[in-house]
Amino acid sequence: MERTEQRAGWRFDNRYARLPELFYVRQEPVQVREPRLVMLNEPLAAELGLDAEALRSPEGVEVLAGNRLPEGAEPLAQAYAGHQFGYFTMLGDGRALLLGEQLTPSGARIDIQLKGSGRTPYSRGGDGRAALGPMLREYIISEAMHALGIPTTRSLAVVKTGMPVIRETVLQGAVLTRTAASHLRVGTFQFAAWRGSRDDLKALADFAIARHMPEAAEDKQPYLALLREVIERQAALIARWMLVGFIHGVMNTDNMTISGETIDYGPCAFMDEYDPLTVFSSIDTHGRYAYGRQPAIGAWNLARLAEALLPLLHEDEEKAVELAEEALGEYAGWYERHWLQGMRAKLGLFGEEEEDEALARDLLELMRKARADYTRTFFDLTLGRPEDTPMHGTREFEDWLARRQRRLARQPQTEAEVRRLMMSANPAVIPRNYRVEEALAAAEAGDLSVMERLLAALAAPYDYDADHADYAAVPPKPDRPYRTYCGT
Repeated sequence: MERTEQRAGWRFDNRYARLPELFYVRQEPVQVREPRLVMLNEPLAAELGLDAEALRSPEGVEVLAGNRLPEGAEPLAQAYAGHQFGYFTMLGDGRALLLGEQLTPSGARIDIQLKGSGRTPYSRGGDGRAALGPMLREYIISEAMHALGIPTTRSLAVVKTGMPVIRETVLQGAVLTRTAASHLRVGTFQFAAWRGSRDDLKALADFAIARHMPEAAEDKQPYLALLREVIERQAALIARWMLVGFIHGVMNTDNMTISGETIDYGPCAFMDEYDPLTVFSSIDTHGRYAYGRQPAIGAWNLARLAEALLPLLHEDEEKAVELAEEALGEYAGWYERHWLQGMRAKLGLFGEEEEDEALARDLLELMRKARADYTRTFFDLTLGRPEDTPMHGTREFEDWLARRQRRLARQPQTEAEVRRLMMSANPAVIPRNYRVEEALAAAEAGDLSVMERLLAALAAPYDYDADHADYAAVPPKPDRPYRTYCGT
């Protein structure tokens, strides 16, 4: 495949490609017929050290479509395994290729991956392609998550391929360029433990430590330090999901990163009415990944990582299990600390008092009973408008407001300081499901203006900008339950 000159600013240094070949298959993207740029994330391009004008050029679009390779790229499909809805299976990049690791001006090392780039040995009968709608959906949600301050993979570009993709119907094909701190997953370690030797597992763990937590290399027990760091990062990440009402939808172990970034925006969505049992994914028929079950699923997934790492934790298996169980036992405490810290901010509470957790959980129960909108309730409390919530007028809510007021009165911060804290924790704008669907429908019909306006609003979710008031409104009641799909 033809290589390009470096006008765009690509600087690859591909350490993953130096791992044992057990972990990947080298492969070039499959050519597409008629690439056309749909979306380009110019701020992200600048962070990566890439020239947006060069990426928009015909040659740049050819790179983003997979028809050309930038100098230094070493395309490969990564191997991994995973528990999908609780069942273990061998997987791998069935429709994605890692081009390489871009060295950014800030010194970061960022994976550049093409999603929808054609069949690989891991495709398992799939076509290796992606449809335009799901790729634009990932662009919207991942950028919204980034603006919300939640660690996430990001979307650099979406390119139409000019080729059809067959799902339930004929759809427009597309390629997404995704960036990530890395694409290492719990499932990558499961694959190493299942298919590789102890040396292979050690090579992968050493790579993960060097890439994401180099300080662990100095620890007396570096692989235990790796496990504990991943546990804490995931506890913090899932707490942040819960605090904004985000439902991942497909928390399989192959969709849990070692870096602590959110990955895979297939059947995800944001909750409107507060209900811990909320499920949007069409394939989650038993509610395994419901909103309220996400923290427990996180713990379950991390236990699978600990199992994979046992040979590195101690040469004595019984001692290795003991160390793993001790580390896993810290997850619940880390999660509760991160979640409660976030809830205090959402309620305007400085410092720590014993009753804070009960105050937060009692509000959530009142919201559940009233079917209150999650985001809008905290929005109204932030603006000092509890009368606008559906709980207003009930004795239970009035009692709760009085309890919160007494708690606020015990702290020295001013009302303005309380308001600023709450505004920093309670988004005015989230990617409402109906707004996302509006944007996708318009974009698939050739009108990108709806998506561009939505992205502008999502870029500043905590600004409480009057210009974006429409995006902060409670959504209309749907005629039927909202459903999301994985796009494969």
